[in-house]
Amino acid sequence: MMLVEEAIPANLTGSRALQQYIFSIIQTCNTIKKLKQIHTQIVINGFSNKNYLIVKLLSFYITSGNLLNAHKVFDRVENPSTSVWNQMIRGHSQGEAPQKLIELYNRMVEDGAEAEPNGFTYSFVIGGCARSRLLREGEQMHGRVVANGYYTNVFVQTNLVNLYVAGGGDDGVKKARRVFDEMIDRNVVSWNSLLAGYIRCGDLDGARRVFDEMPERNVVSWTTMIAGCAQNGRCKQSLNLFHEMRRASIELDQVVLVAALSACAELGDLKVGKWIHTYTEEKLKAGNQPLLVSLNNSLIHMYSSCGVIDKAYEIFMGMQRRSIVSWTSMITGFAKQGYAEEALEVFQWMQCLGTDDGRPDGITLLGVLCACSHAGFVYQGRQFFKCMYQNWGIVPRIEHYGCMVDLLSRAGFLNEAHILVKSMPMRPNDAVWGALLGGCRIHKNDELASHVAQKLILELDPDRAAGYLVLLSNVYATAKRWQDVALVREKMVKMGVRKPAGRSWVQINGVVHDFVVGDWTHKHASSIYEMLSKITRQAKLEGYNLDISEVLLDVE
Repeated sequence: MMLVEEAIPANLTGSRALQQYIFSIIQTCNTIKKLKQIHTQIVINGFSNKNYLIVKLLSFYITSGNLLNAHKVFDRVENPSTSVWNQMIRGHSQGEAPQKLIELYNRMVEDGAEAEPNGFTYSFVIGGCARSRLLREGEQMHGRVVANGYYTNVFVQTNLVNLYVAGGGDDGVKKARRVFDEMIDRNVVSWNSLLAGYIRCGDLDGARRVFDEMPERNVVSWTTMIAGCAQNGRCKQSLNLFHEMRRASIELDQVVLVAALSACAELGDLKVGKWIHTYTEEKLKAGNQPLLVSLNNSLIHMYSSCGVIDKAYEIFMGMQRRSIVSWTSMITGFAKQGYAEEALEVFQWMQCLGTDDGRPDGITLLGVLCACSHAGFVYQGRQFFKCMYQNWGIVPRIEHYGCMVDLLSRAGFLNEAHILVKSMPMRPNDAVWGALLGGCRIHKNDELASHVAQKLILELDPDRAAGYLVLLSNVYATAKRWQDVALVREKMVKMGVRKPAGRSWVQINGVVHDFVVGDWTHKHASSIYEMLSKITRQAKLEGYNLDISEVLLDVE
């Protein structure tokens, strides 16, 4: 009889010696094919109830994602030990049928044999409940853990923190914090779980307090905090933490680089973005470490957002494998920078692939429609919008309708745009009405603008209505309807709203400078306004007539 393509040594005549030999070759097994051969030998030689062999066999099958074969092994065991049960519970805790995990645990308890749940059992069950958001079942396990004396187990308690964090909301974090505060021993994983909970519910200040209290931080701690800040609009804080991480000599992994690049894209911080790109070339690629597709996608997004579209395209072309996010990032990048034809060419190329990665999704089509809108490609935009469901099975969302209304309104097809708004299967939001109102301003259609504005004023809260009221006032001013201009201004006073100040920023010598309309707080404000005055005078001398039709005085 052959065993793993080798004969069983002749001297293995005793059962114990053969068991030890099988145990040793399981330890060195590296393929499913070989494992199945070992499995066959275990059955043939009557070792299906030798728990220590079965544990090793199950561990390999489960680590390889082979739950079906693991069950075939498990079902042959007459009296599974706790370790055997734990392997099966571990497998289901990571599987796609979480309810099976609870069923297996209940079978173990009801079996009545010598095997009893231990700390590993509860850790696997609660961990699976956390992953699958089985909060009610997890809370029941919490009670059993306390009753059976395993509550002080650090792994069990850490998974309880994960469970309540997965429950979400302030209540979930409070419960997670209560478990965490009751822990006698905490490790960095416990701290990271609590940190992730505060990030998940949007409490960045609470997360920062936890982060500052941590006695030990690893790359996961830093990544969680950096990504959390970037995703919650605190991009400057995100990059400050990234610089702190570098100064602390923590090795940067690709996940934290993706998070930092997201902040760079939002702030337009090209200097840090370039540094990260250089780091990936010199440290990761030079070390023969394959780059994650998501890291390349983030580099494309960063360069596109910073206006360096050629560099974004260079990275895109150099990718060995592209995901749908890669294609979408490149299409959207071209669209936002005004390269509509290039965006549509990439989209055409994407469709020619004939693979799942080349199949567009709703976000891809949003980028395509955005490109058409910026370039005024009305015919192409109509065709893409019309074919969304027919060709790709994508049901247009409100964002797609908004893009089409913007495209038609910019191009002067105001009636068509208005009909589209009225035919929408969902209630139009302020962005949709705002796009139509913007078209009215461009094409001086004050009657339609008045109708649109009434819809907006009724549906929006005062803070969001301000910008649209200003836009309406400018439409009326262009049409010389001064009485209506005065009425709009009066309405703004009654509502107590002001138009949010315009804002922009620029990076000079690695420093990002913010500018707000009418702001004199910048240390070089005098020089800036002096230069602006010079440019204005020079423009007038060269025959440029200033367009002040959209200027609206501040409402007191």
